[in-house]
Amino acid sequence: MPDSTLTPPVRAATTHVGEPFSVRNPARLVEEVGVLTRGRAAVAEEAVDRAYAAFPSWSGLGAHERAAALFRAADAIDLERAAIAELLTREHGKVLADATAEITNTAKTIRYYAGLADYVERETVLDDARGRIIERRVAMGVVAVIVPWNYPVLLATLMYAPALLAGNTVVVKLPENAPLALSATLQRLVQELPEGVLSVVAGSGGEVGVALTTHPKVRRVSFTGSTETGRTIMRDASSNLKSLGLELGGNDPAIVLESATVNHRLVQGILRGAFMTSGQVCYAPKRLYVHRSRYSEFVDAFTAAADELVVGFGLDPAVSMGPLNNKAQLNTVKELVEASRREGASVRPAGRYEGVEETDGFFMLPTVVSGLDQHSPLVQQEQFGPAVPILPFDSEEEAVALANDSEYGLAASVWSDDTEHAFGLARRIQAGSVFVNVHRVGASDASMPFGGFKQSGVGRGHGEISVDESTELQIIADRTDMQAQI
Repeated sequence: MPDSTLTPPVRAATTHVGEPFSVRNPARLVEEVGVLTRGRAAVAEEAVDRAYAAFPSWSGLGAHERAAALFRAADAIDLERAAIAELLTREHGKVLADATAEITNTAKTIRYYAGLADYVERETVLDDARGRIIERRVAMGVVAVIVPWNYPVLLATLMYAPALLAGNTVVVKLPENAPLALSATLQRLVQELPEGVLSVVAGSGGEVGVALTTHPKVRRVSFTGSTETGRTIMRDASSNLKSLGLELGGNDPAIVLESATVNHRLVQGILRGAFMTSGQVCYAPKRLYVHRSRYSEFVDAFTAAADELVVGFGLDPAVSMGPLNNKAQLNTVKELVEASRREGASVRPAGRYEGVEETDGFFMLPTVVSGLDQHSPLVQQEQFGPAVPILPFDSEEEAVALANDSEYGLAASVWSDDTEHAFGLARRIQAGSVFVNVHRVGASDASMPFGGFKQSGVGRGHGEISVDESTELQIIADRTDMQAQI
């Protein structure tokens, strides 16, 4: 069980909670990592009411005073980094190095947004012969943050931190599959903030999530997750015209041009991006397009590199890839791989298990798939797991067409020894972020606007724009001289 210092914050009436549910280690299903109790819809409603009541005083503070509370919370999270990272590995499955990086970057992200206090308080004043105009941004009110399970702590931070700094109050819905480390992190924030400014609720999307997305006092919903759920949230939120920030699915292409040398740097760069967190990353490279002149060489080198991966329990220092987080996701990836095998594709499991049996948890070896065409399910769907299709192309026009042949447009990458040429081709890719010679977690840092084209989302997060999207633009105008002229 988690240490008592990591107990999730409880801010709900006990009459409105449902049955407890067990959070199990996806690498050791016999291990119970912790227990949470599912809230009912009334829990979310109470949290919104508290946030609504706390909004006037919180938004009335100066941004620098709000930032000071965020800085203190970041310091507290740093002090607990090791314990929270271990908890994240045990409940999620990702290796400890990745979990530690997630908690470290969470504190850095909070500090980044706290450092934008001057940006929040800026006003643009225009005086001319007609009078004065003041342009400013003001907090919206209550913001609901609905968090995914793949990077629960960091992705939540990228949504709640700019909202809090801007003067909003926030209700965070925990993911059911990985709630504990996020809950522990949020407890550190709750301790630094006035009552009601930040509330944390657990429960199902169908009940607690819907209660938040339809509540008339919630002015904005920030969500990261699947496109299907994003569509549902958009529909629910339309009843009272909420502001929406939706970072949704991605089926992200990586294009290896003829001008790219297939060397260790290139292969490892794509491999780390594709298999980090067992491929459960929204903007990981999920379909690889390689110029035919480089194709065989790349497939061989990529498969050989994947063979070096060690799969097992994430707290084992010898392990480089953990299990998938949950059975449903494991089944989805396995079904896509089996469909590829039925099509006659070459399906090559790589790597090896260390210290575990495949049946101990939701394990799957990294899998390299070749011999598919563009219309195969593994190419067209977001697999969100450690199975990567590799397809050849003959011309750059074909590569661009294949990359853009998707309902998604979250991220992409172009690989070439000629960086300027790669930048030129990147301009033709329909994706919110196109990376050159890199494609992994960290390629888009907190200061870079991030979001998707097409079915990959609505709005932008990260950077200063995420503060803007957490506020309303207000104009205060004195046009008395102009009125007199009329």
